[in-house]
Amino acid sequence: MTVETAKTRVAVVFGGRSAEHAISCVSAGSVMAALDPDRYEVVPVGITREGGWVLHDGGPLAIVDGRLPEVTGGTPVTLVGDPAGRGLARLGEDAPLIGVDVVFPVLHGAYGEDGTVQGLLEMSGLPYVGSGVFASAASMDKEFTKKLLTSAGIDQGDHVVLRDADGALTTDPAALDPAARERLGLPVFVKPSRAGSSIGITRVTDWAQFDAAVATAAEIDTKIVVEASVPGREVECGVLARPGGGLPETSLPAEIKLRAGVDWYDFDAKYLEDSVDFDVPALLTPEQTAAVQEVSRRAYLAMDCRGLARVDFFLGTDPDTGADRLVVNEVNTMPGFTPISMYPRMWGASGVDYPELVDRLVASALAG
Repeated sequence: MTVETAKTRVAVVFGGRSAEHAISCVSAGSVMAALDPDRYEVVPVGITREGGWVLHDGGPLAIVDGRLPEVTGGTPVTLVGDPAGRGLARLGEDAPLIGVDVVFPVLHGAYGEDGTVQGLLEMSGLPYVGSGVFASAASMDKEFTKKLLTSAGIDQGDHVVLRDADGALTTDPAALDPAARERLGLPVFVKPSRAGSSIGITRVTDWAQFDAAVATAAEIDTKIVVEASVPGREVECGVLARPGGGLPETSLPAEIKLRAGVDWYDFDAKYLEDSVDFDVPALLTPEQTAAVQEVSRRAYLAMDCRGLARVDFFLGTDPDTGADRLVVNEVNTMPGFTPISMYPRMWGASGVDYPELVDRLVASALAG
């Protein structure tokens, strides 16, 4: 006689109000496809661009012929705020609650990866995949990522946060004074401080382009970061919590290699164009691999991350000593999970395939 065990009910939450709505949808489609149907019951919860929560109607969550997916319809639901509820309620319906065991918030950017949804889940008493409120918020904000990593002795590139004479945030390009421009040099990257997927970023090669670049970033965020270009190879490394606790594991690193004529790794290069190559794993020396892994682990711990993270680097040469120089660019607490995303590919090269990866993340969330 076979005894059936109850499946774990996983609410996969995706979409959202950020500029990374579509990429979140693509990531979620891949995650849901990887969850073992014999062990998990998936509850697909989409968040519209306006912020409405819906039970997703099952439409495609993939980029098809260059068209990006979007959450547009479904049964309206809301998260139950009372921890005793632990689930979702259908709006306007006298129906039983949809019980949830764990949440996989595959959300990128504002109102998702920045601690807001994490705080909502904490209040609702639901375990969830990924970092908590503080680590999510701090890692989403490039200014505070840099401050925390610098305090941990992790190398950062030169940068300026635009502020007026009184120290208040500003989107006035004149706030970057001539001395700062001289120090940063060209090119610089003008970025929204709290965004991802290279959305709103401009590579400035002439100061005449700067005002327009600031305006582009300001469409995404009121905080603008201007970063000096850091020469070097673009290398990434995945960090993953161990099932039994202890220090997290690190993947084999990967390298992003831009083809001729591609200036930088922008949104189109990441998702829409065949304009970059990837070495997975990266062609590094054993010493370089070990250094990338060790700094990735240190960055994860410095940011108080939980569950997973992807750490992005520039690997260059120190002009004074000639030694390798590792500069951390970003720490991503919910990296992309699309079919071409580096995080699952790095773990695949490290012996952890996609289904095992999502299984480990769910198990880690349930274990607390």
